[in-house]
Amino acid sequence: MKINKEIEFETLHSNKHRIYLLCGIVCVVVLMVTLIITTSKAKYKTTQSLPLINGTINYELSDLNLIGAYIQEGEEYKQVNEIPTSGYEFNSEKSYCTVSGENINATINFDIETQTLSVVPLTKKGTKCYLYFDEKSSGNEYILASPNAPTGTTTDWTGQTTYYYTGNPNNWVQFAGFWWRIIRINGDGSIRMIYQGTSANETGTGTQIQTSAFNSSYNHNRYVGYMYGSSNSDYNSTHTNTNPSTIKGILDTWYSKNLASNSDKIDGNAGFCGDRRISSGTGGGTSETDYQPSTRISNSSPSLSCNKNDIYTIDEFEHGNGALTYPIGLISADEAMFAGIPKWNSSNSNNYLYTGESYWTMSPCWYYDGYAYVFHVYDDGNLDYNIVNWTGPGVRPVINLRSDVPIAGSGTTSDPFKVVGAS
Repeated sequence: MKINKEIEFETLHSNKHRIYLLCGIVCVVVLMVTLIITTSKAKYKTTQSLPLINGTINYELSDLNLIGAYIQEGEEYKQVNEIPTSGYEFNSEKSYCTVSGENINATINFDIETQTLSVVPLTKKGTKCYLYFDEKSSGNEYILASPNAPTGTTTDWTGQTTYYYTGNPNNWVQFAGFWWRIIRINGDGSIRMIYQGTSANETGTGTQIQTSAFNSSYNHNRYVGYMYGSSNSDYNSTHTNTNPSTIKGILDTWYSKNLASNSDKIDGNAGFCGDRRISSGTGGGTSETDYQPSTRISNSSPSLSCNKNDIYTIDEFEHGNGALTYPIGLISADEAMFAGIPKWNSSNSNNYLYTGESYWTMSPCWYYDGYAYVFHVYDDGNLDYNIVNWTGPGVRPVINLRSDVPIAGSGTTSDPFKVVGAS
């Protein structure tokens, strides 16, 4: 019995050693696995951020460790520390990537607006990419160089060449959530365009923001003005820019609600002409008066000349009266005729300004028999005139884009001109 107990004790003791050994082995294995996993995570956790002015771009340090940026200056390129956010376009053909100094076959894309870089494929460590950016032409240069550039030329009140559209061209623009048609590239390079609606409407009431009288009163020469003066009988008092017309109030309200957020893209001093120079009469009080636009339209001889007092701008300068609160106005009768809209007793429905609706211009016609008259584009596509308190014609806003805004697109309804970066 004693022998058996000793054997039993030795067996139990041996089993305990085996258990301790097994536990030790398990602990070592667990520790090694933990170390391997931790080390592996540390090895592959290499994603870092490269600051790019207003944002970051993520990349793998093991794959991409350098981005060089170069911008065009004339015929040359210079290296810069910051990737441009505007005024340039990415040159995918000139940009390239290398590994150990050797070019690799990779497709490189960079979106300036979102500051997003894409390199495909990106499979080798030590890849270095060099990005090139070309100077982007200004909006007016872009349009003038496009296949759908304006074809007509004349001079405007700046004394410089203006390029205008005529007929039914591909002059469509999407801007600030609305559709527009370009009237002309102004002499100062700004881009004048007229409201077309919330979609690519060609005709109908959707091409205007509402109908309205030009002025609610009619029995004085002053009411031919986009802005007007006192009820005195002399010309100067009558045509000072003291009071807003009814239609100006409508346009100002619409601008403040719909375009103010894009004001940095809109030119405040390209101006809008409401030419009140006279052909006959005094232009003061209630004297019968012919204004110069009526003579020009009657003779089918439009002109874009204008006097300073009638060029509506934000600031006052040589070609601006500084009377505007917001840089918005109307088309002139002369601009409509340059575009191909004929005078009264004619019609032209094959023209981009034809909408099948009547709408106001900014040009006075005359004061006759106790009534003030202003030109409008009639619903059958000709230039006509009516009493300023008529509420039937529509209101089609006209604005001027800055000359330096970047433009993309081709001007068609499927690919309209667009202002890059506009909201």
